[in-house]
Amino acid sequence: MAESIKVVQYFKVAVPDKPGEAVKMLDAVKGAGVNLLAFSGFPRGKKAQLDFVPEDPARFKEVAKYNKWKVQGPKACFVVQGDDRVGAVADVLGRLVDAKINVTAADAISAGMGRFAVLIFVKPGAVKKASAALGVS
Repeated sequence: MAESIKVVQYFKVAVPDKPGEAVKMLDAVKGAGVNLLAFSGFPRGKKAQLDFVPEDPARFKEVAKYNKWKVQGPKACFVVQGDDRVGAVADVLGRLVDAKINVTAADAISAGMGRFAVLIFVKPGAVKKASAALGVS
């Protein structure tokens, strides 16, 4: 089976880099019934950056506004899902290399049950070209 590749919206939030900050936000998202396609968090300077990829961006924005979060975005990224195999991520990222597109960040995981997923971030000006290289219509 070929990969499923979608352009989706993500939002980033800077929070204090201390225990529980991400869980507070994830609990608020959960409580509002917002499903996340992906979530990522990592240290950035003296803070932490949390990236939310909601299934329903409009609903996520409502939750963020209600909770008075300082959200940046939406921005575009790619969610790739497919059957796991040796070199699956290399094959997908190779399409971007062939198109001379620099990847800003990528998070990949074996999702179990023979599946893999990768979240790919490129510069905003490269989204259209990356979409073409990845075969996203």
